[in-house]
Amino acid sequence: MRAILDVILLILDLYWWIVIASIIFSWLFAFNVINAGNPFVGSVGNFLHKATEPVLGRIRRFMPDLGSLDVSPIILMLGIFFIQRVIYLYLYPNVF
Repeated sequence: MRAILDVILLILDLYWWIVIASIIFSWLFAFNVINAGNPFVGSVGNFLHKATEPVLGRIRRFMPDLGSLDVSPIILMLGIFFIQRVIYLYLYPNVF
């Protein structure tokens, strides 16, 4: 059972970093720092969008409209942090 919890924690940690990469990529794209015409940059952006948008889209449906400020990645990261803490503090010590 601990192996399953370790895999879940690893997946949550990897998704945490994918969300951070998506945030940084969106900032670089918005401020025109990276070239959107580059095929590699486009494929990275496409991957990050497809990996994060299903979850972020669901969060955005429940969030009020804040104009150009998007706080859905912060909500997602807080949710990941909460799930990790629950696993570390409550589930992991009780598994033999």
